[in-house]
Amino acid sequence: MDLSTLKAPAGSRKKRKRVGRGEGSGHGGTACRGAKGQNARSGGGTRPGFEGGQMPMARRLPKRGFRNYFKKEIVIVNVGQLSVFPPQAVVDTAALKEKGLIKKTGDGVKLLGRGEIEHPLSIKLDAVSDGARRKIEAAGGVIVQEG
Repeated sequence: MDLSTLKAPAGSRKKRKRVGRGEGSGHGGTACRGAKGQNARSGGGTRPGFEGGQMPMARRLPKRGFRNYFKKEIVIVNVGQLSVFPPQAVVDTAALKEKGLIKKTGDGVKLLGRGEIEHPLSIKLDAVSDGARRKIEAAGGVIVQEG
């Protein structure tokens, strides 16, 4: 058996329904659209969410709160997660992505102070909290502020 002798299973490759190609085809005349009405016309049908003139769900439900479209999406990393780096390593957004600690950078990466670190690291991130700064410097590391 080789690839040239393979065939699709019976019934898996169905022919396309060709509508509007004469009465003898069984799909002529109205082309399977029925007699009249909105959906029988060209360009007929309704937009998504249309409920036949009834007040739509999106307008019936109450709106609450406020959505700030200008908020910054800051990705956070904790000090305890940095133990995957060897001593004296440079930790920046590219290194965090490479190690799989973050998936995207968003509008910046901030280092927070949860966890412990024993070896010195060089941190080059957009923001560092005070607690994280104390722990990094206590371990002998250095912080180079980028942002």
